[in-house]
Amino acid sequence: MNITQIRNATQLITYGGKRFLIDPMLSPKEAFPGFPGTARAGIRNPMVDLPVSVESLLEVDAVIVTHTHDDHWDRAASELIPKTMPIFVQNQHDADLLRSQGFTQLMLLSATSAFGDIQLCKTDGGQHGSDRAYAVPELAERLGEACGVVFRHPDEKKLYLAGDTIWRAEVAADLRKHQPDVVVLNAGYAHVLGFGPIIMGQEDVLNVHFLLPQARLVATHMEAINHCLLTRSALRDYAEANQFSDALAIPQDGETLTF
Repeated sequence: MNITQIRNATQLITYGGKRFLIDPMLSPKEAFPGFPGTARAGIRNPMVDLPVSVESLLEVDAVIVTHTHDDHWDRAASELIPKTMPIFVQNQHDADLLRSQGFTQLMLLSATSAFGDIQLCKTDGGQHGSDRAYAVPELAERLGEACGVVFRHPDEKKLYLAGDTIWRAEVAADLRKHQPDVVVLNAGYAHVLGFGPIIMGQEDVLNVHFLLPQARLVATHMEAINHCLLTRSALRDYAEANQFSDALAIPQDGETLTF
């Protein structure tokens, strides 16, 4: 298994002999405004350039889109990815959106979905913000649904992509059920003003380590979008202070990890 950190939640994953592009945000630096109502909204997104060419990112067997917020599926992705590319999405709503953009090979993630001999199981229990945030109808609609994916193959370690979620009991239960060997966490601590974090932060990463002390953790979704407040260096310092840095990788954009 190879995991190449591209930018934000965008990754290239080679698994079971197949190459997957995860949550493609392909726009050039500062292509669109910061998200309104979030921390540091005056900063334009993405905050950094892609570390590789777009063309190299399109040389894949399939794409996985955990949800369709602009920092996971942007206009550039919808325009540049071939319309016949196999794409996995979380639900019918997202499938309908991508179909309206011209994509023809759309597949729904589920508990039993697969790509060849690779099992792709949709995660349970994730939530893209607090219960208090979802109690506000307009904000609940804006945050929407977001999923993660569990990869399984006989020749590979079990990989768990948590996706955009906060730490909650339901996520812990899902991690406990799947018992992954490698866990990718969107750990940038993105904030909506007045409602707090909508993805994990440093204490949440530690919670995952406490739950699965033998697992290797990978922190992503950092230093690329206006409302992500946790930096790589701060998370690295926190992991060292709490003595779990050996279990945690915090890749730079363009860096490849092998498991």
